[in-house]
Amino acid sequence: MNKKITIIIVTHNSRHYLPDCFDSLKRQDYPNNLVKIVVIDNNSTDSTVGYIKEKMPAVKLITNRQNMGFATANNQGYYLAKKNNSDYIVLLNQDTIVEKNWLSHMVKIAEKDQQIAAVQPKLLLHPDTNKINSFGNSVHYLGFAFCNYYKCKDNLGIADYFDIPYPSGAAVLIKMSALEQTGLFDNKLFMYHEDVDLGWRLRLAGYRVVLDPLSVVYHKYSYSKAKYKFYYMDRNRFIVLLQNYRLLTILLILPMLIFMELGILFFSIKNGWFKEKLKGYGWIILHLPSILMERINVQFKIRKVKDREVIKYFIGVIKFQEIDNPILKFIVNPLMQIYWFVIKRLIFW
Repeated sequence: MNKKITIIIVTHNSRHYLPDCFDSLKRQDYPNNLVKIVVIDNNSTDSTVGYIKEKMPAVKLITNRQNMGFATANNQGYYLAKKNNSDYIVLLNQDTIVEKNWLSHMVKIAEKDQQIAAVQPKLLLHPDTNKINSFGNSVHYLGFAFCNYYKCKDNLGIADYFDIPYPSGAAVLIKMSALEQTGLFDNKLFMYHEDVDLGWRLRLAGYRVVLDPLSVVYHKYSYSKAKYKFYYMDRNRFIVLLQNYRLLTILLILPMLIFMELGILFFSIKNGWFKEKLKGYGWIILHLPSILMERINVQFKIRKVKDREVIKYFIGVIKFQEIDNPILKFIVNPLMQIYWFVIKRLIFW
């Protein structure tokens, strides 16, 4: 293999994660002379930076004076990869452990087809390494996104690579040639949904996004219901919808979008993040010009395929593993599924 790789790791107060992550990277079988590791530190206040300087002096380290967010920090790494004339970049979370052949196997898959722009490995949980974190990810037509087979046992028996709607930002290999057309992450998103947006743009540009079951990365994933997470996830969902859908598609989903919004508003009041919900609306209104500018870029410069080619990967039900709500399960999901069954057959553009 002769492809140059830049691995980008964004850190923030991650000293306790780094030994396992870096040790596993040292053991990988991809040629060391072709791999460059770039760490972008988002103003850590622990000993993260000192540890990297001491234990990984060969790593290219960028230290930001403030937390720039996941999207902007990865973009910093992307521009360094361009200067390095890399063939691929790899986005890798700070809380991961990679298998020996994870990278070489993903490159092998990516080289099989020029239209494959991104390859996600199978993400397993850690320390529950027999359970799945992400075996591909799902996109709901209203913009919700979530992991497939989360916490299921790793016994699905699938060995060949297959198409997925979007790759997890926790670990993904991406062709630089594809990113020349689409760019990496949208800085506005800061954190959450940036990988959904990227996968959507890659699809609109005519590329494939796939999962490689034989490339394995372990993820020390945990979920918390912090209010700031609801703010970013909900706000960014709207940004992604507004920028990537055709206007006619937005009009078709609008009745169900309004219906769902009323439910989410009630949910936000009940669970104490109503202010964050309103803050998200306010942000979108204030930044509508920049959203519309990016929409023009996506629709007129990036887009090469119709919505109907992209939405075939979207689903009609919400399957958040952390939410077990009978109203969602027995009323809302069936209604959304029926609605999607009808309108997706109307989308010919």
